[in-house]
Amino acid sequence: MLTWVRAPWSVVVPAKRLDVAKTRLRPLTAERHDAGAAHRELVLALLADTVDAAIACSVVEAVVVVTDDPDATDVVRALGATTVADEPDRGLNPALEHGARTVPGPAVAALSSDLPALRPDELAAALDAAAGTARAFVADAQGTGTTLLTAVGTDLRPRFGPGSAEAHRTGGAVALAGSWPGLVRDVDTEADLRAALGLGAGPRTTAVVQRLTR
Repeated sequence: MLTWVRAPWSVVVPAKRLDVAKTRLRPLTAERHDAGAAHRELVLALLADTVDAAIACSVVEAVVVVTDDPDATDVVRALGATTVADEPDRGLNPALEHGARTVPGPAVAALSSDLPALRPDELAAALDAAAGTARAFVADAQGTGTTLLTAVGTDLRPRFGPGSAEAHRTGGAVALAGSWPGLVRDVDTEADLRAALGLGAGPRTTAVVQRLTR
C-alpha cells in the first residue's frame, strides 16, 4: 500500500535556452530596438518568479532546474535552486526524466517554468493533494495542458506537450483540482500574461512588463 507522504518533495523545472523559449510572446517585444534582449529578460523573469515560489513552498526540499542557458543558471542558483545540464538534449520530456533522476527522495514533481503568479501555499496544497497518489497532475487553465506532474515512489513518465492533460490521464495519472489560480495559469501568449498579471504576478515579471510597456 502506498504510504501518504507530506514532505519533502523535490521539484524539477525545465528551462529552455532563453532565445528559443516562449516564441508566442515575441510579438510583445518585436518592435523594440532591443527585441532579443527584452524577450530573454521576460522569459527569465517568468522562470525566476516560478522558481522563487517553489523554493518558498513549505513542503519542497529541493528545486532542480534543467537548463543549458547560462543566464538562467545564474539566476536560479542565486535564488537557491540547483541546476543540471540538459544532457539528453532531446526535448522537454527527456529533460524532465533526466532531472527527476538527480533529485533526492521518493516524491518528485515536474513544474512548468512559466507560472509567474504561483503562490507557495498553492503549490503546497497541490502537492499535499498528490501525496497519497502514485502519479497525479494539475491541468492548466484551458484544461488541455499540464502545469504540475507528480510521482511518489514511481517513475515520473512526463508527457508534456499539446494535449498533455489527456496524455497524462490516459497514462494513469490522477487529475487534481483545487483553488490554485496561479498554479494553473501558465504563460504562453499575451492574453495569458495579462491574466497572470491580474492574479498578481511575481515581482520580476511585474517589473519587466512595466519597463517594456512604458
